[in-house]
Amino acid sequence: MNVNQVTKALLLGSLASLPAAAAELEISVTNLTHGNYFTPILIAAHDMDSHLFQAGEMATPALQKMAEGGDIADLDAAVTGAGGVTAANPAMGLLAPSARVESIMLDSGDMTHLSITAMVLPTNDAFVGLDAWKIPTEAGRYTFTLNAYDAGTEANDEIINGGGMVGTPGIPAAPGGDGGMNATGIMDSSSNDKVHIHPGVLGDTDLSAGASDLDSRIHRWLNPVARVTVVVK
Repeated sequence: MNVNQVTKALLLGSLASLPAAAAELEISVTNLTHGNYFTPILIAAHDMDSHLFQAGEMATPALQKMAEGGDIADLDAAVTGAGGVTAANPAMGLLAPSARVESIMLDSGDMTHLSITAMVLPTNDAFVGLDAWKIPTEAGRYTFTLNAYDAGTEANDEIINGGGMVGTPGIPAAPGGDGGMNATGIMDSSSNDKVHIHPGVLGDTDLSAGASDLDSRIHRWLNPVARVTVVVK
């Protein structure tokens, strides 16, 4: 190898070790469900080794707190504490069925991956999730859909009781005011305590009793539950 070849090899090696160029992202999130709400959304840009959640793994305490009660504070703090950047609660509260929050600006800096999460209400521990999507280096518009996951931290009894604190069974509320009461509870026999694709709610049509406080005509869904558009500038 001559001197010129050595110099070229060293230059290419140096360029390969540089972090990816910062990307300015413009993001929109649409709730695709018929009658379910998203709690405050967390959008996070982070490195390749970080995750808000991982399917097939046990939920972290921070994820459990979000999935059962909609509190994103601990997940937000974990991302920023690791050097990532976030857009927290861009909808300024709940995102209603068929509603969209758009023009969410996020400067990813030297972060290479994007994650999104929010609790789905009314459920026990369902959440919409994007896990460590690699941010494209090429400018453009990218659109994809997201599934709902089950955190595996609480039985899906489908009882609305104001619960939401970690370790307290039940559903915090039906934000649309369309939930039932006095349910005896769905017998959830699942033994899967890891994050997994949510099987969806069962519900029933008895709003004053029955097994579930969820209305099967309103609250049932089939994945996917959200559409995301990311414009890389």
